[in-house]
Amino acid sequence: MKTKVAPSILSADFGRLAEEIRAVEKAGADLLHVDIMDGHFVPNITIGPSVVKDIRKVTKLPLDVHLMIEEPQKFIDRFVDAGSNMLTLHIETVSVPKLMRIKERLKAKGVKLGITLNPSTSFSKIRPALGIVDFILVMSVNPGFGGQNFIPGVLPKIKNLRSQFKGDIAVDGGINDRTARLVVQAGANILAAGSYIFKSNDYKQAIRSLRCAK
Repeated sequence: MKTKVAPSILSADFGRLAEEIRAVEKAGADLLHVDIMDGHFVPNITIGPSVVKDIRKVTKLPLDVHLMIEEPQKFIDRFVDAGSNMLTLHIETVSVPKLMRIKERLKAKGVKLGITLNPSTSFSKIRPALGIVDFILVMSVNPGFGGQNFIPGVLPKIKNLRSQFKGDIAVDGGINDRTARLVVQAGANILAAGSYIFKSNDYKQAIRSLRCAK
């Protein structure tokens, strides 16, 4: 599968966010990863639907909006209306029956549904969702803050997922040219990277190094 790169705007300069987004789009990004944090499910607060709507205005890239929030089903329509192309929910926050209902809502609107799990969450918890979702996101750091170190213990989880899931598998957290190689070899094909791209001096080269990591 083609390796895709999703710059995570959590690490961008929000004082010049539009410029940063245009820069990674020009540098070859395949999609944008947008982290939504509520201060409850994770110990940090970021942005809401209004900012996603503004992001939608400045880029044609697909927006993968990662809902690190409690009761995400209450906010689905607002993030869809804001321009999300993909919504990623945590298996720790939603039951499988609710996930099935959310899938129908999103399918009717042409929006893809993803499911993610924290590093400490067992594979067994996500297994019942594999036949429902369009893609999977594996967290390779504990969610809440950017710039954390990659947790190698998630690699067997990625391999296990790839053996049972044929769609896109993304990995988020501590991704750089070295760890990208490990997760791609394990079976992932979408790399969400924040600091490695936005803290670099050459966005194009950083994105290229991730895409060629295998």
